[in-house]
Amino acid sequence: MNRGLVVLDDTETHRALLEEAGAFASSSDSELVVLSYLTSEEVESNLDTIETISEQEGTSYDSTVALQPAEQFASSMAAETIADLDLSYEIETRVIDEDDLGDAILETAYDTDCDHVFLVGRKRSPTGKAIFGDVVQQVILNFEGRVTVDVVDSA
Repeated sequence: MNRGLVVLDDTETHRALLEEAGAFASSSDSELVVLSYLTSEEVESNLDTIETISEQEGTSYDSTVALQPAEQFASSMAAETIADLDLSYEIETRVIDEDDLGDAILETAYDTDCDHVFLVGRKRSPTGKAIFGDVVQQVILNFEGRVTVDVVDSA
């Protein structure tokens, strides 16, 4: 691996995945790209809040401020989990609709020259077979590099 993409969400499983990816990248002298994303609905809500604050303060804010929560979340999680490791990483923040998550992960991986993707998937079969969700399947089937999936039981 030269460069890995870690897809983050706010769960302990994602935190553990980032730790594992960080250890792997550090031991193989590789870089990581940490992907944090917001849905367009979350961005719209953030923009509404920013507009309200702007009106109250009599100022204006750039629309990129709407992405700051995702960037701050990823930066904070990276600082807590992989900052002490000997590795280089960058934060990538995108606006992604849930229906387009698989495509967006693939696009981000290719845009940032990643050759390995780290994801969390859910086990959905009552018989214990790991049946991956559409996003994980899409990435596994369409990514031209390695894919590591940390599988958890669905709630």
